[in-house]
Amino acid sequence: MHQISPDHLSLDQVDHLLRNKTPLSLSDTAQTRLNNCRQFLDNTISRTERPVYGINTGFGSLCDVSISDENLEKLQENLVMSHAVGTGELVPQEVIRIMMLLKIQSLSYGHSGVRVEVVQRLVDMYNADMLPVIFELGSLGASGDLAPLAHLSLPLIGMGEVWHQGRRQRADVVLKALGWTPLTFKAKEALALLNGTQFSGAYAVWSWLEGSRLAQQADFNTAISFEAFNCQLEPLDERIHNIRPHKGQIFVARNVLGFLKGGELGQIKNSSVQDPYAFRCVPQVHGASRNALQHIGDMITTEMNSTTDNPLIFPESNGILSGGNFHAQPLALPLDYLAIALAELGNISERRLYQLISGQRDLPAFLIQDAGLNSGLMIAQYTAASIVSQNKMYCAPASTDSIVSWTGKEDHVSMAANAGTKARRVVLNLERLLAIEFMAAMQGLEFRKPRRFSAPIEKAYTEYRQVVPPLVTDRILSEDIDKTILFLRHFQIENVQ
Repeated sequence: MHQISPDHLSLDQVDHLLRNKTPLSLSDTAQTRLNNCRQFLDNTISRTERPVYGINTGFGSLCDVSISDENLEKLQENLVMSHAVGTGELVPQEVIRIMMLLKIQSLSYGHSGVRVEVVQRLVDMYNADMLPVIFELGSLGASGDLAPLAHLSLPLIGMGEVWHQGRRQRADVVLKALGWTPLTFKAKEALALLNGTQFSGAYAVWSWLEGSRLAQQADFNTAISFEAFNCQLEPLDERIHNIRPHKGQIFVARNVLGFLKGGELGQIKNSSVQDPYAFRCVPQVHGASRNALQHIGDMITTEMNSTTDNPLIFPESNGILSGGNFHAQPLALPLDYLAIALAELGNISERRLYQLISGQRDLPAFLIQDAGLNSGLMIAQYTAASIVSQNKMYCAPASTDSIVSWTGKEDHVSMAANAGTKARRVVLNLERLLAIEFMAAMQGLEFRKPRRFSAPIEKAYTEYRQVVPPLVTDRILSEDIDKTILFLRHFQIENVQ
């Protein structure tokens, strides 16, 4: 059980919670903060007639329209229904789980005016694996991720749809089956749920976690490709990197060298004076992406531990303030950067693949015997090239775009949601690219036998060959790619540093 509290939440913790499907609970501290904030808000509403945005007024460009006390609850219900205008592809369930976790965490700080019952219902839904059906399109990333978060909020009041027990179902049906009564939102509660960056943030968290895993896979691929292409170890020498001491560069050089330790590659005579950049410059290229991941991770972590709705309530200083914490620019820029950093790992991976199949260094053309009769991995490189090209399209920045909405009230928006959804597509494409290179590098090892390889590479080779056999004659390689992707998702790469 993980207790939700105002304490710092790290990306490692999120990863652990998701992988282990750890149930959540609200800490006493979180409940106290929620209760204090709500009590302050109720007292303020009862003794003031002045307009307070989103509490007794309309929303957006309707912020100057006052709402009577008897209509405050109806205002909140209307807000959720009117904003649930998402469309397009369905948000993956693993991303929805992160959205819910981030929304619970954000509300727990006690600056949103939401009752404990509302946050507890989100916790209960999370624990019951009752996940709102949400769509990818609809957020501008600037008055919060309004449409996606509206769909997240609908099931709390018995509306919309959810994923439960492996099926897409009506929320009211599932609530009844669980014995839960739909909630009625009080003043400010729906607004607090809809304002926020948790849609963009969830895509950022998912993409960062998966991207970090794939960065390690890229280093491991490099070591195998070094073996297959008979590369020199000199470019990994720490003396080179210590005089250009970028942390990522130093880490990658040690990492790749560690994966090769114990093998015979360093004893192989190489007639080439220098290897192609796709091998020789891996510490510099992969290292730059590692540096980017570190920087982006810091920004995502800050956002995870923030309150991002509006207006914000400060009981301790007797304040209700309207600001712009819902603006997702702090996520839009790093999401664009993340897409670029990960796309580059795929870009250089495809170049290593190209070198491996090119018939150099005593490797047969396209890594197949009887080339001509057999095409081997020729078209696998075509596939990789097409994926690399698509990633370049996805790397066009979303954060430099903006569009005016809500009759000019929202005159600058972040487009972080678009940055998030395309970053995820880059991650999935990178996974495919690294699987193709891994498949080719393993095929290259077939022509280096009986050389002794390092223990990590030998382990990977032995386990992989139980899933995908060597390519002796042509076969349908799309099946091999799919098997390789699944293999790498579950294969534990040994930590050598």
